[in-house]
Amino acid sequence: MAAEGELAATSSLSTTRVFKKASPNGKITTYLGRRDFIDYGSNIDPVDGVVLIDPEYLKDRKVYANILAAFRYGREDLDVLGLTFRKDLFGTTVQVYPPVSENERPLTQLQTRLMKKLGSNAYPFYFEIPQDAPSSVTLQPAPEETGKPCGVDYELKTYVGDTDQEKAHKRNSVRLAIRKLTYAADESAPQPRAEVSKDFVMSSGKLRAEASLDKEKYYHGENISVNLTIDNNSGKKVRKVHISGECSSLLIWCRLCSCFGSLISVHSQLSSL
Repeated sequence: MAAEGELAATSSLSTTRVFKKASPNGKITTYLGRRDFIDYGSNIDPVDGVVLIDPEYLKDRKVYANILAAFRYGREDLDVLGLTFRKDLFGTTVQVYPPVSENERPLTQLQTRLMKKLGSNAYPFYFEIPQDAPSSVTLQPAPEETGKPCGVDYELKTYVGDTDQEKAHKRNSVRLAIRKLTYAADESAPQPRAEVSKDFVMSSGKLRAEASLDKEKYYHGENISVNLTIDNNSGKKVRKVHISGECSSLLIWCRLCSCFGSLISVHSQLSSL
């Protein structure tokens, strides 16, 4: 069975928490310092880690690391006759072992610590996520739905093969789910506000409604408070108030060809008397 957990790499100054996962046959093990990588607008956290290998098991084969971002827009149980509701958005592969000269770069602090701790059979890998790659998005499935949820997901895979195009076997590969998140700085901004008025044919006067939020940006888990003011100068009665929210995400499906986006919307509605 594959082992997945955390490893504490200690030094005289600090302790670094590391994610560790081994292949089912235990011949390669992947180490990552984090599984959430932040897009700050000007730069994105690099995906850096280390693979611990068993040279006797590999013989003349190689070890590769791959990152794949994909967009699933349909349930897995609808995948029939080779048609899948899944679109690959971004993917790249690097050779980890034997090391390739064009892939060599200065080691990060995490890689230096891990390679010192793991020994000579540990080899580093490094990825840079493109600026136009979409952030991770998960659409909450309905209670009766099964399988992977719709949205954008990222996966880091390390595997053994003769070439980078070879299909990875489950027994000698490691898969880790990672996320690309967008950093939103808490900057002061005007409170969002909207106003609407309505005339009635058979009634004099107007009905005016004004809605405002206490701030512009909200983080996951925060409550969104809506301040609503209704000024009713008409002869009509206000019986219900509907409040709805929409979350949209623009996904770029390809980068160097004719590109188009997909808009995902999630609606929630609250009705009150």
